[in-house]
Amino acid sequence: MTVLGIDHIQLAMPAGREADARRYYVDMLGMEERPKPPELAGRGGAWFRRGKVEVHLGVDPDFRPARKAHPAFLVRGLDELIGRLRLAGFEVDTSQPALPGYRRAHVFDPFGNRLELMEPLGLRKEP
Repeated sequence: MTVLGIDHIQLAMPAGREADARRYYVDMLGMEERPKPPELAGRGGAWFRRGKVEVHLGVDPDFRPARKAHPAFLVRGLDELIGRLRLAGFEVDTSQPALPGYRRAHVFDPFGNRLELMEPLGLRKEP
């Protein structure tokens, strides 16, 4: 038996804040919303995808943001993304040391969940 990959990651969110999730994950990060299966839709939350990266946000009645544990997304155009997030009023932390081969930043979704954005050195911005 072997682990082959990651199908999706799930982060928690407070109830009733799906519009905030859409604004962040679609408008800021450029993901698209994916419909939840009908048997899960009544639970609230939202699912997002870009390419092979899929994020599920599930409602947690005892919600507390993940300020340490986090997913790390590979990105292109890190500076532009950081600027867009800051302009929209989202928290961005660029104080962490670089990792070999990457530029990176930590950002926080509207619920306070930490996300790491990693751009491989030498990766050019999309035209």
